[in-house]
Amino acid sequence: MENKPITEFSGGTAFGHPKGLMTLFFTEMWERFSYYGMRALLILFMTKAIVDGGLGFDDKTAGAIYGLYTMGVYLLALPGGWLADRLFGLKKSVWYGGIIIALGHFMMAVPGIENWILGSSGPKESLSALDTNSFFLGLILIVLGTGLLKPNISSIVGQLYPTGSSKRDAGFSIFYMGINIGGFIAPLACSTVAEYDMHLGFGLAGLGMVFGLIQYKLTGKALDGYGESPISESPKEIEDRNKLKSLTKVIGLVLAVFIGVLFTGIIPVNASAIAGASGTVIALVAFGYLGYVIAFGGLSHGDRNKVGVIAVLFLFSAMFWSGFEQAGSTLNLFAERFTDRTVLGWDIPTGYFQSINSLFIIIFAPFFAALWVWLGRMNLEPSSPMKFTFGLLLLGLGFFVMYFATKIAASGELAAPSWLIITYLLHTFGELSLSPVGLSLVTKLAPKSYGGQMMGIWFLSVALGNLIAGLIAGEASGGSEEGLAAMPDQFMMIVYTVIGSALALFLLKPILRKMMGEVH
Repeated sequence: MENKPITEFSGGTAFGHPKGLMTLFFTEMWERFSYYGMRALLILFMTKAIVDGGLGFDDKTAGAIYGLYTMGVYLLALPGGWLADRLFGLKKSVWYGGIIIALGHFMMAVPGIENWILGSSGPKESLSALDTNSFFLGLILIVLGTGLLKPNISSIVGQLYPTGSSKRDAGFSIFYMGINIGGFIAPLACSTVAEYDMHLGFGLAGLGMVFGLIQYKLTGKALDGYGESPISESPKEIEDRNKLKSLTKVIGLVLAVFIGVLFTGIIPVNASAIAGASGTVIALVAFGYLGYVIAFGGLSHGDRNKVGVIAVLFLFSAMFWSGFEQAGSTLNLFAERFTDRTVLGWDIPTGYFQSINSLFIIIFAPFFAALWVWLGRMNLEPSSPMKFTFGLLLLGLGFFVMYFATKIAASGELAAPSWLIITYLLHTFGELSLSPVGLSLVTKLAPKSYGGQMMGIWFLSVALGNLIAGLIAGEASGGSEEGLAAMPDQFMMIVYTVIGSALALFLLKPILRKMMGEVH
């Protein structure tokens, strides 16, 4: 890929950073606006009764679909990054990915727009093909678009800074602040609109992505020379590129035909069964590949040990995300069904609670960053496995708080919002302890020739965790009388599992530290 030789920040600076950073900051902010705005509504829309404008799915089906969707977002980042490197270029991948994302949101908004135009937004007794087909097609498009945009926009941020630049980490911190600003604003805005019509809430999420695309194009000159399409020079490179183009078209056509067949109903679709099978496949692929690298990758003894550490932490990463990502599913449904959301006679929209995590990250991320630096200066900074342990412990404590909230709900009363707020605070502290550490640690542990592949495996752990979170939501959301009565025990089981995992990792810490060698 041809990019500018960077001896200084090309194209000028803004606040001491490349101007291109602001372009990517606002693109990412609006993309995350679209993602978190839609996510705040997704499981609520699927479980809402048809007569109230929802899809009327049971909790198990809705949870499985939610898990498959959030899994797909991370899973398709792998081929999305690969295609960008070899075919489209990073910059074009971000542009076309954003367009596909916006189309997906607007597909989900189609029935609402139709109702708004025709003035027919009243109750309905049955679903139309327009409702279900546009909904599922929208989800598929968002997954495809995010797979193109998400990994590649971060890669362009990295290209803006010369190797060894002291401002690179600060640049990424600014960039990630855009994620959390979008994640904070989106649930508030989209949930407010969704009070009138859920579909229009999805439409507002799509409009946010359009705003991001407009500014991306208008300020795109700041990215000239970065993330450009790969240039094929030799006849062999041109031939390989043409073969890849043809293969991509064939795969795209096959997928389109397969999706079209699914929409006809000829092939019955069981979301729960697909979700369960997907989890098994991801686990087998990840550990099969890691086992192959360890056994046949030609690695030194030290590198084999480091890949072994990645394999162990893969399990604990999936465990963490399977709990943390219940924010948009299980905890979202708890806020809808069992939380007293009335303030001064006004019912707070359920989706507002989805802004809490991003708000806490904006507030507390600088404190955590300063804490690690201060502990490092004192030679007291915890090792990476210990930070993982803290993350799991805080996650478990959050669910322990929710255990008491579910006891209140099971007694027939509404729980105070403070239970959810405290849970989100503890989960955010857990995220700040574990999430940045995982990405950094993989880059340090991965053998030189396996860096990108190990990062891909790491994203598989996040995808698996998201999938499991959706499956748990189908069982622990209290959607029936029996489910409500069992909910406290189910949450306590989550507490035992997560805290037990934290204890297991703590006991494994000396072994992992030894296997990590010189990596701290």
